[in-house]
Amino acid sequence: MIGLMSASAAGAVGRDRLAAAWPDRTRVYDGPVGDAVRAAFAECEQVVCFLATGAVVRLIAPLLGDKASDPGVVCVDEGGRFAVSLVGGHAGGANELAHAVGEVLGAHPVVTTATDSANLPGLDTLGFPAEGAVAPVSRALLDGERVALRAEVRWPLPPLPVSGVEAVGGEGAEPPYTIRVTDRVVRPCAREVVLRPPTLVVGVGASKGVSVAEVLALVDGALRDAGLCARSVAELATVDAKADEPGLVAAAERLGVPLVTYPAGELATVDVPNPSAAPLAAVGTPSVAEAAALVRGGELLVPKRKSAMATCAVVRRPGRGRLALVGLGPGARDLLTPRAKAELRRASVLVGLDQYVDQIRDLLRPGTRVVESGLGAEEERARTAVAEARAGHAVALIGSGDAGVYAMASPALAEAADDIDVVGVPGVTAALAAGALLGAPLGHDHVSISLSDLHTPWEVIERRVRAAAEADLVVTFYNPRSRGRAWQLPMALTILAGHRAPTTPVGVVRNASRPDESSRLTTLAALDPATVDMMTVVTVGNTATREIAGRMVTPRGYRWQEAEK
Repeated sequence: MIGLMSASAAGAVGRDRLAAAWPDRTRVYDGPVGDAVRAAFAECEQVVCFLATGAVVRLIAPLLGDKASDPGVVCVDEGGRFAVSLVGGHAGGANELAHAVGEVLGAHPVVTTATDSANLPGLDTLGFPAEGAVAPVSRALLDGERVALRAEVRWPLPPLPVSGVEAVGGEGAEPPYTIRVTDRVVRPCAREVVLRPPTLVVGVGASKGVSVAEVLALVDGALRDAGLCARSVAELATVDAKADEPGLVAAAERLGVPLVTYPAGELATVDVPNPSAAPLAAVGTPSVAEAAALVRGGELLVPKRKSAMATCAVVRRPGRGRLALVGLGPGARDLLTPRAKAELRRASVLVGLDQYVDQIRDLLRPGTRVVESGLGAEEERARTAVAEARAGHAVALIGSGDAGVYAMASPALAEAADDIDVVGVPGVTAALAAGALLGAPLGHDHVSISLSDLHTPWEVIERRVRAAAEADLVVTFYNPRSRGRAWQLPMALTILAGHRAPTTPVGVVRNASRPDESSRLTTLAALDPATVDMMTVVTVGNTATREIAGRMVTPRGYRWQEAEK
């Protein structure tokens, strides 16, 4: 819950706007502001104060205890211009909250945390526990000192400016700062951070009425004897029939992980080293603990162990690599979506065409490995991106417009299998950007057709153009003309002219949204193909498209508009 309070009518305006935007996440504290701050600090996970920063500092100073448990506090000035992350930027989530408040109120988020200011990910904000010298190692990263990454388990991490896997030097040599990624029980060294990704799955079976104490004792013993850390447990897994078993449900709650269940029939197909007749008779599968742990793959670290009423097994399931297919939009920075920006910051490996990489290079975090290549290397880029994801990295494969429209999503997905996670990030296409400049040419059914015959035979392209012409679809032509390919656009326009009037509006847009963008309206008869190049999209209207007040408009066909004619 987020506590909200203000000391004036001006501050209450912003407070109430935030409360209206987040009705299920916020609670307004009225009354004397000192009492309100103290109550919210004790009762809420986060606090937003619509007060002067100095006043908030004085009010919360006596309340501060531990940065790991104190609520995150954001201070918003009474004019609603700034949202300042005051305390708990990472652990309390105040940095993210400041950005979220800014989105709602139109305020500028102010974040002064060192790593955020330097565009580095906080080691304590990666979504899993970080132990040891978080502050010293973070400072070493900020200062450009040598930091070694020692990954004992595979997990996709955000970009970090580390120097790779290093060993301690010779006698008397001072060890480097180290980031260690492991699910084993280890004591961090003085200059080391231990990251504990959720790699462990504990399969559990149980008799009816098993106690939570017995389940936890069995699991704790299995992890301890194998030298595994409970903070790396991702889930407890069992058979569907035990989904409501109170001892298992409570054990998962105590461990802070979900209880995931699977049908008995699915578990029965899993090859396990220790099948048994007892669970087969009871729930329909020869294994519960081992099968539930192994059903999604992984390495069996702890075979089935038993107590009086429970069984457990532990599997390491390494993190899957992640491939984000990111559309950068037509070129303007303000048309690059927030989700695309987030994926660029998340990726430790970026793959893309060199000219597209240049567009967003300034957004990349330090430590991002960039794999760039020129025109014609699409196959290489697709295979490289998939291979990097299979190696366990967080990868962003970028393209202009939308990654799925005449871009890299298709060749990449043709190379990918189900051994990596894939996410698509939509982008504003050239057709949409051009349409916005022209007016509303895509107001009814429309189609995009590329006139490049590099990958598609002209006979196929021609058949598609004829079909669009006969169907009276608005047509946007991509790749309309190049120096070595000048005849396709005139041919396509001739085909359309057989089904549309010479006065049919045509929009010609070059470099939509970029500094040198240009757009003009002409007609099907008047368009000179020689004025078009590869940086242009050509939109040809249908039989209903009109030029209205200098804008290209394709009517949607609303009945009320028809009645007014």
